[in-house]
Formats: sequence, structure tokens, C-alpha cells
Amino acid sequence: MDDPAESLAYDRMDHGGVNRAFVEDWAKAVGTESFPPGTKILDVGTGTALIPIAMVGAVPGLHVTAIDMAHSMLDLAGAHLKRLGLEGQIGLELCDAKRLSFEDGAFAGVVSNSIIHHIPEPLQSLWEMVRVCAPGGMIFVRDLCRPATESEIDQLVELHAHRAEVSQKKLFWDSLHAALTLEEAAEMAYLAGLNPQSVTMTSDRHWTLVARK
Repeated sequence: MDDPAESLAYDRMDHGGVNRAFVEDWAKAVGTESFPPGTKILDVGTGTALIPIAMVGAVPGLHVTAIDMAHSMLDLAGAHLKRLGLEGQIGLELCDAKRLSFEDGAFAGVVSNSIIHHIPEPLQSLWEMVRVCAPGGMIFVRDLCRPATESEIDQLVELHAHRAEVSQKKLFWDSLHAALTLEEAAEMAYLAGLNPQSVTMTSDRHWTLVARK
């Protein structure tokens, strides 16, 4: 998603509740009280950096490297960071999730929210997340789960985006249609060397992978 209009439409969608739930669930799973100041976390597919902004709000000493392949997303992310004065805590990089430009074990943990469904063959990206995560670090990945039928997709869009603009509803519909099923996500985890049971349904439209390396 590197069209400026689509990126702006995405940024204007109401992600507040979903982002808060992501960060709260991540903090509970990882135990953020164990993070010393300067702990490095990688956010894969950051979009406009809303997740890292919430993360450093929850853990002030955290340093997040936030990557995305879309220039337009990173432009909006940079504007958010400048406005909030967070450029020192959150670093933005243009980077392909399938070929991360970091050394093995470079990060104490890796997170990713709703990027898997944008990647045609996401297994390589999960392999890379595992590679750059330090031993004992937490890999926390959440994404949309594809419903069994298009009518179920319609129902979810109406339930969760009924007040959204037409273009935003289409983005949501397309994302649900492109997402993995729970079974496909579990198989991906297994192929990446993680316990497939680490993937569970965590809402009516999301699966979440929570695994220690």
C-alpha cells in the first residue's frame, strides 16, 4: 500500500481500540517490567507508526525500529513522530519484511500488526522475524483472519466499519479477503519453527501468534 491517498485513508481510520488491545496484549505476554531502558524492539510493517507510538507510551524507555515498504506510510509516520517529539525513541526505515537488513538476534523482541495479509508469501517474513529476534525474545504477530465466506466478510465490515468512508470499507474488505485462515497461520508458524499452537483466535477477526524464540 504505497498510494498516498490509500495511506492517508488508512491513517484516518479509527485504529485506537485495536491498537490499544494490541499493545496491552503484547505487554501482558512479554512482561514489560523486565525491559531495561534502551531495549530494542522491531515493528515489522509499521504503517504510520501508530503501534510503536502506543508501545513507547506504555514502556517509556523502549526503543522501537519501525519498518515498512511504503514511502507514503513512512512519510505520515515521520510527521506523527515529529509532532509528538518521539524521533529519538522510534526509528523509521524503508525495509522489505522478506529481507530484513538486521543481524541475527538484533532485537529483544519483534512485533507485527496486520502486515501478513499484505504479503503474497508471508512465510519468508516470519522466518526473518524469528531470525532477528534474540534467543528468549518474544515474537508477537497479529493479523486479520479470513472468514469462510464473503457474506461473513460483509458482516464484519458492517459491524466494525459501518461509519467509515466507502474507500476505508473497501480497504477493510480487501484485507479480510486477503488474510490467512487460522489453520494457514498455524501452519506458517510450524514451518517457521514455532509451535503451531502459539497461534490462536483473539477476536472475531484476528489471530495472534505469541511465541518465545
